[in-house]
Amino acid sequence: MPSIRPISDLRNNANAISEFCHRTREPIYITKNGVGDMVVMSVETYEFQQALVNLYTKLAETEEEIAKGAECEDFFEVVKHLKSSVHGQL
Repeated sequence: MPSIRPISDLRNNANAISEFCHRTREPIYITKNGVGDMVVMSVETYEFQQALVNLYTKLAETEEEIAKGAECEDFFEVVKHLKSSVHGQL
């Protein structure tokens, strides 16, 4: 269930909002005059979501390239190569 708060809580309860966002890793939806206005979240949550968007964008681009006939390597061969190249390096 999303957390929804009025915009006045930003002024009156900023610390509580910050603590909630960090503790739960969930955004808080802010309303203005009863209508959704903005979303507040921790920097960590924002950066994680941006990384996911970036990953999904790259996956979509790759799928499009494959659909257009681009040559690609076998997944299991790539994993095998990666495992052999990092073995003992971690």
